[in-house]
Amino acid sequence: MADTTYLDWPFFEDRHRALATQLDAWATEHIAEVHGRDVDAACRALVRQLGDAGWLGHAIGGTAHGGHQDVIDTRAICLIRETLARHAGLADFAFAMQGLGSGAISLFGTDAQKAEWLTRVASGDAIAAFALSEPDAGSDVAAMSCAATLDGDHYVLNGEKTWISNGGIADFYVVFARTGDAPGSRGLSAFLVPAATPGLTIAERIEVIAPHPLARLRFEQCRVPVSHRIGESGQGFKIAMSTLDVFRTSVAAAALGFARRALDEGLQRATQRRMFNQTLADFQLTQAKLAEMATGIDAAALLTYRAAWMRDRGQKVTKEAAMAKMTATETAQRVIDGAVQLFGGMGVVSDHPVERLYREIRALRIYEGATEVQQLIIARELLRALPAPAA
Repeated sequence: MADTTYLDWPFFEDRHRALATQLDAWATEHIAEVHGRDVDAACRALVRQLGDAGWLGHAIGGTAHGGHQDVIDTRAICLIRETLARHAGLADFAFAMQGLGSGAISLFGTDAQKAEWLTRVASGDAIAAFALSEPDAGSDVAAMSCAATLDGDHYVLNGEKTWISNGGIADFYVVFARTGDAPGSRGLSAFLVPAATPGLTIAERIEVIAPHPLARLRFEQCRVPVSHRIGESGQGFKIAMSTLDVFRTSVAAAALGFARRALDEGLQRATQRRMFNQTLADFQLTQAKLAEMATGIDAAALLTYRAAWMRDRGQKVTKEAAMAKMTATETAQRVIDGAVQLFGGMGVVSDHPVERLYREIRALRIYEGATEVQQLIIARELLRALPAPAA
């Protein structure tokens, strides 16, 4: 059982502590790692399980549409992701993508869009996806080339999106495309595109080291009603960044879940494995490694839940979310690597718990802004806060 004393920190309210305890008990009974199964089918089943149990209601905003709160509770999302990640990486993925994929609708959608889709997302009846990245526009969102041209009461989408989580199994995609002549980020808009829309095809399924549904999408003369635009024309960059600001902190929380599981596995190994007439934990080198792992996790958790707490208080968290995401994912990589080292040869056996964690953590240092991008964001925010030089 992972250490839960952090729940006593003042970042949380009693409802958050109850949520974490209840979810851990539920996950222990219902969630298991996926081994050699159809990943698409497993992901669909997990979304349904999470919806039936009511957990997906925390991924959306709006009590009228199945949400637990009218405004997305960042601390709740983070606690859920951390808990699910500790139990199974694909369960965390299934929850997170429901939130990220529908986040633009929760934050900027019309009443009609919310009524049609959010209730289905919360129940697990509809799988959501967030389609932002392109072959030549990942972290550099302003380089986007996928275009949406206004034609009467429709937009016509042409272009590609790639690295799209839930690609191939989603029921709808929130797609970002260029709608105007304004340069860079100012000419982007967001659209709700049902998966069955003619002109939208799955160009390629992408296999990665920690299997989950991932695809490249192609849009060819794909007609989307104007009523499916989310927010105003040209507001796409703001919508994308606002959505990422909510869920970037939760990436840090997922990394914490992976790291806590790795520390638990490492502690068990160290106290049970005997060598040279003592346990592995009796060696000072092992103790030093365990101390580094535990301290790194606590430091990352403090940054993560500070950012979540600040956002729930209505504060801007661009810098704080970037700090949390960068620190938690990089720390988790080191913690998991340390756990693999404690297990020795067993740690690299396929589907061993720490071997799965080793594969799971790697992508978190890249998606929703690679570590290097987080460094740029933090520095930019620091420089922006400096007073203007005297004339």
